[in-house]
Amino acid sequence: MEAVLQNSTDFILLGLITHPAFPGLIFAVVFSIFLVAVTANLVMILLIHTDSHLHTPMYFLLSQLSIMDTVYICITVPKMLQDLLSKEKTISFLGCAIQIFLYLTLIGGEFFLLGLMAYDRYVAVCNPLRYPLLMNRRICLFMVVGSWVGGSLDGFMLTPVTMSFPYCGSREINHFFCEIPAVLKLSCVDTSLYETLMYACCVLMLLIPVSVISVSYTRILLTVHRMNSAEGRRKAFATCSSHIMVVIIFYGAAFYTNVLPHSYHTPEKDKVVSAFYTILTPMLNPLIYSLRNKDVATALKRVLGRCTSSHQKIRAGDVSKRH
Repeated sequence: MEAVLQNSTDFILLGLITHPAFPGLIFAVVFSIFLVAVTANLVMILLIHTDSHLHTPMYFLLSQLSIMDTVYICITVPKMLQDLLSKEKTISFLGCAIQIFLYLTLIGGEFFLLGLMAYDRYVAVCNPLRYPLLMNRRICLFMVVGSWVGGSLDGFMLTPVTMSFPYCGSREINHFFCEIPAVLKLSCVDTSLYETLMYACCVLMLLIPVSVISVSYTRILLTVHRMNSAEGRRKAFATCSSHIMVVIIFYGAAFYTNVLPHSYHTPEKDKVVSAFYTILTPMLNPLIYSLRNKDVATALKRVLGRCTSSHQKIRAGDVSKRH
């Protein structure tokens, strides 16, 4: 069997837990989280698209975050769920490369998008009179395209290099998806120089949006501190708190994965942190924004109210036809 695996171009994904005692239970938990995440993000996208009160730059950027989160969880979790029920946990060489590229593109895009969302909040709080000018539709589209392009550059740079290394030993990836550090451990050549360059690239990609976020929220805090109105302070904090929570969750996990030295990493820790930001974060983001945001909650009530009234009209029409 080992000889067959070594001659094959396929990899084997060992999963989140290498030999789970209760795979059915893990499947049920992960599938439930996946279902909630996809549903919550799709509902968020639908609400922002259909409700005119949410046709603002902040919610336009938020809809892009939901799109990224939806695609993000769909490139890792379905394969993970399939492997939990299957004896063959293989992934093709091409499938692994596609997974790496999409993962890098989406995580990089989300880095940049969260930074730009912080800038949006800065303009809204610190320059409210110039907000329509500084955050017009053209600039918002440019921000979104820039986030996707910036993320894809990371994918285009790192994916071909990662997959060009010879993998002539074991084909077993000690992970539940093709994450670069786990894949590189299977290479039969020294990859330390590439890992150092990749580390520098990841730090740079983190540094740019983190700098934007830090400067934006420093200016926001100074502006809020100078406000005389308690209501103005409350509104400013309310509009920023959801974004701050999402940033802390996402960048905290990213900091561990991309910035901490190798001595702090173990395969088990890496898998837990990866599960946190590939499975839990896409579920938490829309829940945080919907539970802590009155505009989203109100929009949801309006949509549900319209659906209920439409259903009642249809039923009333059916009853009148019968009579």
